Amino acid sequence: MRGLTGLCLVALLATATAIAGVLSDARDGIDDIGHRDAPQAVRTADLYFALSDMDAQVANLLLLGADPGYATQRQQTLETYDQRRTQADGDLQKAAEASADDPNGQRAVQTVLDQLGQYEALVARARLLEDQAHAPAGQPSADALAAYRQATDLLRQQLLPAADQVTAASAATVDRTYTAQRSAITGGWWWILITMALALAALVLLQRLLSVRFHRIINPPLAAVTLLAVLAAAAGLTLASGAEDHLIVAKSNAYDSVIALSRARAVAYDMNADESRYLTDPARAAAYQQSFLDKSQSIARLDGATIDTYDAKLAQAADQHRADHRTVPFGGYLGTELDNITFPGEQDAAERLLTTFQQYEKDDRTIRSLRNQGKLKDAVTFDTGTAAGQSDADFAQLSHALDDVLAINQHALGQAVTDADDDLGLGVALTGGLTLAAALALTVLGVRPRLREFR
Repeated sequence: MRGLTGLCLVALLATATAIAGVLSDARDGIDDIGHRDAPQAVRTADLYFALSDMDAQVANLLLLGADPGYATQRQQTLETYDQRRTQADGDLQKAAEASADDPNGQRAVQTVLDQLGQYEALVARARLLEDQAHAPAGQPSADALAAYRQATDLLRQQLLPAADQVTAASAATVDRTYTAQRSAITGGWWWILITMALALAALVLLQRLLSVRFHRIINPPLAAVTLLAVLAAAAGLTLASGAEDHLIVAKSNAYDSVIALSRARAVAYDMNADESRYLTDPARAAAYQQSFLDKSQSIARLDGATIDTYDAKLAQAADQHRADHRTVPFGGYLGTELDNITFPGEQDAAERLLTTFQQYEKDDRTIRSLRNQGKLKDAVTFDTGTAAGQSDADFAQLSHALDDVLAINQHALGQAVTDADDDLGLGVALTGGLTLAAALALTVLGVRPRLREFR
């Protein structure tokens, strides 16, 4: 009797430990993804975005030149450059703090730190030379253009790849955490079932012993313990399933879209810079055109598309998708998002994103057409213009559409974390502790009178 009683107590403790371990690990995993790893991955993608837009603004400054007709746009461009520089500094500081335990991330952050100052110095020199030259729109001085080439080459060959490496390292951390936590929850399920089966077997054997030895049909305290154990195990398994659901929502449904959209936004701003570079530096126009196409493909991949066929292929793919939302006939970041629609309002927001991306791509062809016709100033005006129907205005619409879809998924990510905290908070821990204490006490209470009969 003492042996079976001890086995019951040990099995009950083991069941409680298994339940507590699974739920605690699940809560910590969701918390790590929602409050640490996912925000860090987004911040590093923002670093890429800020650096890209800095260079776009520098290209625009050279593009606008000293033409008095662009004085307002020039001032806005300078202000945007300063804003992005401040943003990049903040993102870089946070990235450095977050990558303290990641050697690859540390090296990438150090690369950005080492090169950013040199980039800013080259930009300052290009701006100074351009101011001194008083060059017309679209025709920067040779010296200013040479300095800018050095700056943008440094950015595109060193800074942006390093920033992307930081983002990739952060994203890999999220993936590792998610995989480990799902595996832990699956393993925890089995531990709960095994320890629960052991506890129930021990309780049944103990009650049978009492029934045979002492001719008691039922022992009320032990019956209550059995009921409590079954209810506790059922609650633990239900909470573990709920935690897994929250984890899936947080990572697969929300975060995967968040990181894809964050990287799409960063690439889009670099595309926008490629357009200005294309007009600013005719000698490298072909290279910048190819770079623009490559980035377009990273956002919405259409196999075999060229700069001349991309719009038609994108329109065909978009029409197929709109006819059946389950069909996503293109890849890239936008394909990832449209293939992962989960939350209310997300489908409509993603459709608007697709529409604004199509329009921005069409604007790019207009810019190239105007330049090829020798209408350089018209191309500059259309490229940098913020009036309705001009390229920068349509790019702003694209940026807003990206932000809208991002906001939906970021809200869902935060809500999943909040729901997990609510489901697995202090109240659950206190209830579990009281249930365990009651089960142990009732087990002892059920056996103690029978043990006294041996004295």
